Amino acid sequence: MTEKGSSRALATVFTIVFVDLLGFGILIPVIPLYASAFGANEFVVGLLIASYSIMQFVFAPVLGRLSDVRGRRPILLLSLFGSVLAWTLFGLAESLVVLFLARLLAGAMGGNIATAQAYIADITPPEERAKGLGLIGAAFGLGFVFGPALGGLVSSDAAITFIRGFSPGFVPINRFSLPSFLAAGICAVNLAVAFFTLPETRTERTTEGGDESRIARLFDSLSDPALSGLVVSFFLVSLALSGMESMFVLFTEQKFGYGTTMNGYVLAYVGIIIAIVQGGLIGRLTDRFGERTIALVGASLEFVTLSALPFSPVIGRLLPTVGPFSDGLLALSLVLTPLAVGNGFTNVSLTTLVSKSASDDEQGGAFGITQSAGSIARAIGPIAAGGLYAAVAYWVPFVLGGLLMLPICYVILTTVQVGKRSTPAENAEL
Repeated sequence: MTEKGSSRALATVFTIVFVDLLGFGILIPVIPLYASAFGANEFVVGLLIASYSIMQFVFAPVLGRLSDVRGRRPILLLSLFGSVLAWTLFGLAESLVVLFLARLLAGAMGGNIATAQAYIADITPPEERAKGLGLIGAAFGLGFVFGPALGGLVSSDAAITFIRGFSPGFVPINRFSLPSFLAAGICAVNLAVAFFTLPETRTERTTEGGDESRIARLFDSLSDPALSGLVVSFFLVSLALSGMESMFVLFTEQKFGYGTTMNGYVLAYVGIIIAIVQGGLIGRLTDRFGERTIALVGASLEFVTLSALPFSPVIGRLLPTVGPFSDGLLALSLVLTPLAVGNGFTNVSLTTLVSKSASDDEQGGAFGITQSAGSIARAIGPIAAGGLYAAVAYWVPFVLGGLLMLPICYVILTTVQVGKRSTPAENAEL
């Protein structure tokens, strides 16, 4: 593939991942209230949210192996087509069962991330592969920043009234269906672009089976003292944040009366803060203070702010109204801003520490293990948080999420000096 063709293919894959996450993010402020409209309690809402991550975890290696055998292009196109069907079905749903079916299909198609990463590895030389794979992370971040804001915008009364004037009468247009149809439309455009511009890169197909399962490799990694504490820390922070995110919309709806539009704007604000921290601030701060210090500060901020989040209505009543901010919005801003900063600090610093704990030829495996831990946590977190919210009290999943930061602080403070471990071959040369 020529350099120009490689750049165009890279841009197309970036767009595929970005649009996937954009469609996912659009529905973040919608799903909890959509499920509640069908009578779902908080536990069922958590289960519905978690079903996406469960299916993505299961199908990412399946689609990845299929792309080795059948080629990258057909798998990416198939997953985009499946996403169109999933989000369309989601918007047309008239029962909770259909919501679950659509969400499960969307999660399975979201497993195309492994194929997208393999595609980038196919078209980039080794010395540029990290940069190419970094685009996947950027696409994730941008999707989460713009998705909730777009979802909040199209679920507003003004957008619904405008679209109803052009839609056929048999198509339901409301604050839940319109974001779903928008996600489906974006995926459809992405499918058309990919069909005409995405070349195949897999010239040699393989019929070999996959490697050891990700769950087996995850448990194997826990016997490695240089990685085990960091893997557990990555799992805990993902568990806490996924639980918080899954119940946040229900919490703000019940305590502040926020609907899909307002929640979309609030979540977009959090995403913007995280993007600013990860994209600009953390590099300079890490150069000055080191990854350990930044990770410790981040986990400490998350401990305080996650624990304080459910009590923001009380904090709000103690605050005056400032400009356009109501007391509730001001209280949420005072809690969510340092929470977003802490999350940006913790995620990047833990990832960097993982990299430094592994030797040069173990980087990919180390990242794969931590991402597997994160995937499992994002599947468990919403279910556990929903159960606690429904069966115990609304504040419990937030406070317990904050408490999960304390073991992370302990690991950061007590872990031995992190440095790249030598492989046996490297030791033999010394």
